[in-house]
Amino acid sequence: MNDCPLIPAPLAAREVGVAPATIRKWVQLGHLRPAGKSGRAHLFRLADVFQAERTTRRAGERPAP
Repeated sequence: MNDCPLIPAPLAAREVGVAPATIRKWVQLGHLRPAGKSGRAHLFRLADVFQAERTTRRAGERPAP
C-alpha cells in the first residue's frame, strides 16, 4: 500500500464530496491521519479519506424512532 499516490486535502475533500474544512476537522478529531507532507500541506491516501468518510457517516446516523 506504500505505492498509493498521496493527494492534498482540497482534492481529497472534492473526491468524497465534503468541504476542505471537513478534512481538517477529521484530522483534529482523529478520524484521519495525514500520510505525508508537501511543504506545509498535509497529504492523504484516498483510501484513508474514504474510510474516514464512512466512519463519520456511520457515527452520525441515528436509529429511527
